[in-house]
Amino acid sequence: MAHKNCTVIDHPLVQHKLSIMRMEETSCAEFRRLLREVSMLLAYEVTRDLPLTKVDITTPLTKMRAPVIDGKKITLVSILRAGNGILDGMLELIPSARVGHIGLYRDPQTLAPVEYYFKMPPEMSQRDVIVVDPMLATGNSAAAAISRIKSMAPLSIKFVCLIASPEGLDVFTGAHPDVHVYTASIDEKLDEHGYILPGLGDAGDRIYGTK
Repeated sequence: MAHKNCTVIDHPLVQHKLSIMRMEETSCAEFRRLLREVSMLLAYEVTRDLPLTKVDITTPLTKMRAPVIDGKKITLVSILRAGNGILDGMLELIPSARVGHIGLYRDPQTLAPVEYYFKMPPEMSQRDVIVVDPMLATGNSAAAAISRIKSMAPLSIKFVCLIASPEGLDVFTGAHPDVHVYTASIDEKLDEHGYILPGLGDAGDRIYGTK
């Protein structure tokens, strides 16, 4: 099923690095490094439509009107804990962004999301939000996170992940048709435990070396 509300970022560098991340033998340190690099590339694509304005500056040789981002207040929101792996890379390119965190875990029996932490910057109604989480699996946690953020009425919301499942995209876009999804891959399906196949395993465990 095609998802018109989803952009697959198929840049060769993104795809190459993602393939190495998928490999079982990739070390924890290498996985973190690659995630940071891929996150910067994703940030480049996700911010492509930021509007520009012109300001007066002086170069070492002359004065000029130069383009700068037009007063956007960007907030990066990490869905804990794995979202922090993408957050770190994006902050390299957008160091002035404010940061929010939302903690959700998936009930192992029902697969429903349970919130345990929520902290956002002030004045969210004046901010454009980019929500990050490596995996869009069942879509339930991501949809719940977006609903919680929408309660603060931000100017706009985008969602960024490394890998999405078709089932997760159906759930997410059904709940939030106004939120565009950016991903590096739409994989085949979910298994009986709600993990993406072929996927890359549990992103949080691979980032932090836990099981």
